[in-house]
Amino acid sequence: MAKIAVLHTSFVFVNVELRVQQLLDEMLPDDEIIHFVDSDVLATVVREGGISADSEKRMVLLAEAAERAGADVIFSACSSLGPTLDAARKAVEVPIVKIDDAMASHAAANASRIGVLATVPTTLGPTADLICAHAGELGRDVQVVRHLCEGAFQTLMGGDKAGHDEMVLAGARELAKDVEIVVLAQASMSRLQPSLEESLGIPVLSSPQMGIQMLADVAHGTRRP
Repeated sequence: MAKIAVLHTSFVFVNVELRVQQLLDEMLPDDEIIHFVDSDVLATVVREGGISADSEKRMVLLAEAAERAGADVIFSACSSLGPTLDAARKAVEVPIVKIDDAMASHAAANASRIGVLATVPTTLGPTADLICAHAGELGRDVQVVRHLCEGAFQTLMGGDKAGHDEMVLAGARELAKDVEIVVLAQASMSRLQPSLEESLGIPVLSSPQMGIQMLADVAHGTRRP
């Protein structure tokens, strides 16, 4: 049994959008899951329009706290703060898995024109950069088209899932006109993946299931992060 620490950047992923927790329960039923939450750091990044040195330090501190709690593996559940985990990896000795790594790698390997759909503006850059980084490792040339569903995340945080879902669907339809595959840049959209794929008629990727499968493989020693 592994002890897995999950890093969260908003209570919305603990109290409102529960897909990550549901998948952890389903895919890692015998492992111990502990949660570390900085409930304001994502809001700070959105407010500031990017990741400051202070926000990066906050994520490093979360990772250090997880290590001190005895975690065997650390799982970062936030896409917007993904780049901060590169600094966290230098500060801790336990492996860190980013929720988007497996999805980004799959997209880079299987499409040349990739759409990134987000509801938080600060997620677009990190997700696009991660896809391009994986494409570079694979020796592939890809184009990334970004689309922001303006206001959708705030709608979700207010508890209006239906309103959020309508905005995401509209954005996905617009984006799908120009790409071969759509990448959902945030875990908060993942429950919509099956319906979006059916509506758009092209592949739609979401990070939680792919990311948690990678987490399971790392936790059980069958894969390196």
